[in-house]
This record gives sequence, structure tokens and C-alpha cells, in this order.
Amino acid sequence: QVQLVESGGGLVQLGGSLRLSCAASGSVFSLKAIGAMGWYRQGPGKQRELVATITNGGSTNYADSVKGRFTISRNNAKNTLYLQMNSLKPEDTAVYYCNADTPYGWNYWGQGTQVTVSS
Repeated sequence: QVQLVESGGGLVQLGGSLRLSCAASGSVFSLKAIGAMGWYRQGPGKQRELVATITNGGSTNYADSVKGRFTISRNNAKNTLYLQMNSLKPEDTAVYYCNADTPYGWNYWGQGTQVTVSS
């Protein structure tokens, strides 16, 4: 089992920045099994959507809506995933969730952290 805990959310003004973190914990075997990780978000009245993903090797993928503004990164030695969010817009307001996938079919989610962007 892997536990994911997000942090770094909060209230920010239009054009501001936030850095989200997601700390993974669990057994050594479970942590080593983690492959791709990602950030997803769910805005008010909306379905959960992909924000960005990153593989173990560092290959990244972004939703078109965040390209050029958000940067996903990970520190495998610290078992931590990050999301640097710049030039934030009101439409970025959502609960942001961390996700970890494994090649064994196990998939884990964090509890989410609220990001609110005011205009």
C-alpha cells in the first residue's frame, strides 16, 4: 500500500503562483513499484481531469489548458511529486489530487488539496 499526502494548496490572486507537493509513503516494495505519477483536478461542478503526468524517467505530459504555466517534477529519492503553478487563473480553481500508478494494477490517490484563485 502507498499513502499519498498533498500539501501546498491555498488562496491566491489572479496571476499568482503556488507549488503543490505530494509525499508518498509505504513499504519499500510499494514505493519502488510506483511508475508514472500525476496531478488531476476537479473544479466545482466538473469532472476530474488530468493536469499533468510524469514517468519515472522524467517524461512529462500536460493538459493544453496548463501548458506553459504549470511544471510537474518529482524527486524519486524523496518519494515526492511537485506541481509548480504560475500565472494562475480563476478557472484553475479546483481540488488537486495526486495519483501514483504501478505496473501491477495498483493505483493510488491522495485526499486532495484545494486551490482557489480569486480575480
